[in-house]
Amino acid sequence: MSVDGILNIDKPCSKTSFSVVALVKRLSGERRVGHAGTLDPTATGVLPVCLGQGTRIIEFLADATKTYRAQIELGVTTDTYDASGKVTQKRDPSGVSREQLESALAAFRGITQQIPPMYSAVKHQGQRLYELARAGIRVERKSRPTKIYKLEIVDWQPPVVTVEVECGKGTYIRSLAHDLGQSLGCGANLKSLIRLSYGPFDIKTAVSIPQLEDAFRYGYWQHFVHPIDTALLPWRAMVVNDTTERAIRSGAPVALANNNIGLTEYLEEASLVSPIETHCRTYTLDGHFLGVLRFDPERGQWQPKKVFLSQNR
Repeated sequence: MSVDGILNIDKPCSKTSFSVVALVKRLSGERRVGHAGTLDPTATGVLPVCLGQGTRIIEFLADATKTYRAQIELGVTTDTYDASGKVTQKRDPSGVSREQLESALAAFRGITQQIPPMYSAVKHQGQRLYELARAGIRVERKSRPTKIYKLEIVDWQPPVVTVEVECGKGTYIRSLAHDLGQSLGCGANLKSLIRLSYGPFDIKTAVSIPQLEDAFRYGYWQHFVHPIDTALLPWRAMVVNDTTERAIRSGAPVALANNNIGLTEYLEEASLVSPIETHCRTYTLDGHFLGVLRFDPERGQWQPKKVFLSQNR
């Protein structure tokens, strides 16, 4: 029997995000398994792993806000921008004060442009950047808009500063560490990284790999599976009647009572517009999650984007 939902997994150091997915696929027997928000092998923390129909909302999870705690080592620059890479430069960071750090960090808050690192999964002419980097090929990368909501120092033990970052999609914390080092003039790299939250999923409620393996062994692993719509809880919710439900299931656009979508989000940078402003989650009269609708401002109607089958009806 297929299981639909999301596991909130605490990814350990040294495991890749793909290997965690492979483990869940093997243990569950579920063919459709995928993750949202790749973590580097050395990074730890929240990794949402979707099963069955849950894989259909991965694209929306990508837009969720994320929170990280990062240790940044000043004075050492690497080719990967983190501690796993080859050291390319060393400088004395002893002259950097907390006040200088605070001033430098201020420039990274809000909407800024960020260049992804060479060692990343971003594609260039069909190839992953990390594949080119491993082959010794460096290419020019286009900067991309990123949004950082919060960036605060939580500890300062020179030459290592620990920061907490709350950010939107597409933000590379490795690039942030590197760029901070360049701004300070001493260089820097990402010493360690933990993802504290990903949308509604928090590190405090994440299940470790050993816990998950035990749960599979003793047959209670589904206790850790969150419903599909958990990932969409920040969105507006609408309950529809039987007639509207049938229309949605057939793919027809529908008019709903709450059509008060503003125009400002359509004037923002397209890549930074959040589905929380343009989409809604819908439920049947008996409380079952029906699907995801997207507002069409030209028609003034909601267009079905994802419709989910209910196994409990």
